[in-house]
Amino acid sequence: MYQFLMVVHILIAIAIVGLVLLQQGRGADAGAGFGGASNSVFGARGASSFLSRTTAILATVFFSTSLSLAYLAGNKDNKVQDIMDAPEVLAPQQRDLPPIAIEPQPPVKSDVPAVVPPAKPAPKP
Repeated sequence: MYQFLMVVHILIAIAIVGLVLLQQGRGADAGAGFGGASNSVFGARGASSFLSRTTAILATVFFSTSLSLAYLAGNKDNKVQDIMDAPEVLAPQQRDLPPIAIEPQPPVKSDVPAVVPPAKPAPKP
């Protein structure tokens, strides 16, 4: 239930952001002309448009999902297990398989030549 509400909550939030970005602002007509239509610049708006009604409905649903998520999070059992309450670790049980043999490590390959001590000259007779 909590995950479902969280998904719905996020989808509604994205829808509200999209609807708000699609709507035309109050002062959008102000740049059309100073002194032309003064009532439409910052005046009262007419009936609400479809976008603003939809935004208001989604905001109400967003508010209710927020309250529901807060209620579910508050009533969640958040008991933390204490280390002292952990059961004792028992000795490992015997295995049916023989122990694994450790393989020898291969020699390390390097691009740097190995330092070889110079050969001693043969003694002169």
